[in-house]
Amino acid sequence: MDVMAKTSTTTQGLRAAIERSGYYPALVAEAVEAAVGGEPMRSFLVHQETTFDQNEVRRHVTVLVLTEHRFIVSHTDEQAADNTSPTPYATTSTESVKLGRISSVVLSRVVANPEQYQPGTLPREVVLTIGWGAVSRIDLEPAACGDPNCEADHGYTGSSTADDLSLRVSEAGDGPETVRQALAFAQALSEATADITR
Repeated sequence: MDVMAKTSTTTQGLRAAIERSGYYPALVAEAVEAAVGGEPMRSFLVHQETTFDQNEVRRHVTVLVLTEHRFIVSHTDEQAADNTSPTPYATTSTESVKLGRISSVVLSRVVANPEQYQPGTLPREVVLTIGWGAVSRIDLEPAACGDPNCEADHGYTGSSTADDLSLRVSEAGDGPETVRQALAFAQALSEATADITR
C-alpha cells in the first residue's frame, strides 16, 4: 500500500471513529483535521469518557493523532449553561507536540488470571501515559535519617513526574476494539519516538 492510500485509509478511519463516539462529531473532526493539516497520519486513538460530577453527567472526548513529525492531542468537553453562557456549550482545544519533545510513553496493562496468560491475549484494561514536559508534578515530603531519635532538619526529598496525559481504556467500558486501538497507538508512538533518538 502506498503512502497516499494508507493516509486516505487512516483519515477515513479517524473520521469513522469520531462519528462512532457520537460526541459532537462535526466539531471534534474539524478541530482535529485543522490541527493535522495536510500531514499524513500514522496512527490515531479516539477515547470518549463519561464522568459524574455531583448531580451532572459530563462527557469528554480525547483524540490522539500521530503524524510523521508530531503528536497531536485534542480534548473536547461539554459544559452546562452558566453565568458566562445562557446555553450549554463545548470547549475544544488541540495541542501539537514535536515528536522530539516526548520524553516518555508508558503503557500499563491489566490482565486477568496472569498464570493462564497466553501471548496475544487482549488486556482487560490499559493505561497510556505520555509525557512531554508541559505538566510536571512534584511530590515532596520531609527527609529523615535512620535514627529514630534524631530531631535534626534533613530538608525535603521528593520526586518530579512528567504526567501530561493519561488515558485509561477498558474492555468492559470502551470495548475490545478501543483497547486494541490504544495498544496499536502506544506501539506506534513508542516506535516513532525511538526513531527520533537514533
